[in-house]
Amino acid sequence: MRVVLKPLFEAELPADFSEVIRGKLMGKELRTGEEIEVELLGKSLRFKVVLAEPSPLKVGRSTRIEFPRGEIEVVDFEFDEPVREVISFEGGFVIVLERKVLILNQDGQKIYSDEFDDLKGVRVSKNSVVIIHGESKIRLVKP
Repeated sequence: MRVVLKPLFEAELPADFSEVIRGKLMGKELRTGEEIEVELLGKSLRFKVVLAEPSPLKVGRSTRIEFPRGEIEVVDFEFDEPVREVISFEGGFVIVLERKVLILNQDGQKIYSDEFDDLKGVRVSKNSVVIIHGESKIRLVKP
């Protein structure tokens, strides 16, 4: 079990700061994406819970508290139908739904999208995506 907390204040954090914060959060339930406050020496310190693994998570003695070294960006996607498969390749990601194929770049921006009546499968190579559909059709996409 682990929690990644992003401080919402400017300060240099000492090496053993995670131990102090774990003690303050002991027994509390944390969820990915929420903002929390921790009282320390009469001050209220705000953090964003970048990741709680699992979410929700109840902080205990074995919970690992981490602080990101650099900027962490989280992008959530929600689709109207179940995701059958996610395939990564050099140019980004391919999301395969029941009838639709989406190709996103590394930043999550849409590069390509199309629907297929009889989607059979998707294969990727270094920089190409092959969509297998119908009885004897393929579509080659080079983003």
